[in-house]
Amino acid sequence: MTTYLERLPKHDKLFIPFIMSGDPTPELTIKLALLLEEAGASVLELGVPYSDPLADGPVIQRASKRALAHKTTIKSTMELAGEMRRRGLKIPIILFTYFNPVLQLGEESFFALAKQNQVDGLLIPDLPFEESGRIREKCSEHAITYISLVAPTSKERMKTITEHAQGFLYCISSLGVTGVRKEFSEELYAFLEEVKKKSNVPTAVGFGISESEHIQTLKPYCDGFVVGSALINMIEQKEKQFKVDEEKTLHELKQQIEELISPLLAER
Repeated sequence: MTTYLERLPKHDKLFIPFIMSGDPTPELTIKLALLLEEAGASVLELGVPYSDPLADGPVIQRASKRALAHKTTIKSTMELAGEMRRRGLKIPIILFTYFNPVLQLGEESFFALAKQNQVDGLLIPDLPFEESGRIREKCSEHAITYISLVAPTSKERMKTITEHAQGFLYCISSLGVTGVRKEFSEELYAFLEEVKKKSNVPTAVGFGISESEHIQTLKPYCDGFVVGSALINMIEQKEKQFKVDEEKTLHELKQQIEELISPLLAER
């Protein structure tokens, strides 16, 4: 099985987009993944829709709702990842899922499907680090990279989390749910500096990255950026256009993405 690190492009700064499996349709999810790789994505975060997404703001909640209308499940999401591979996607795929769908599927079935469909990593936002030992062990057994989250409130937990981090460390920019933000608190810079100093893996900041100015400003403090709500917002706004002229709409979307991450592309 090819591992996360073997698939990771040699980018100075990581661009880690998040898309929701099945949104706006399963077929478009595959095309979006391939477009994102072409636009400069380093890693793909593929979301599993969930009816009670505790960490997600309204934009991603709506994406979940649209995906669930297509009967998207954790199983079909991993099968979609496999189809992405068959169509040529080369970058690592990180499955972003709440813990309950993993439990419902069953751990053995989950890891068998992940391996079969060439999923490289796992991120479970509602599983506290202290309770993730068993899943991290199973990930290790199956050569799957377990992505950890660290928040400004982690404080005394930060040392333990950074010591066990794999792949990249997801730094949450602010408290609350995901969503587009105009600005960040002054404390964020010190937090990112501290995490970067302690971490043995690249640090990526997420929750609210929605403008190229955000990336330009935060670039010295981290190794990459997770872009979720801003990207889902672009996709949502083009939902009707996709039905009229899919190819043209994908081209326009790619231009928007390249503009957003231009501070990263300028250094490649």
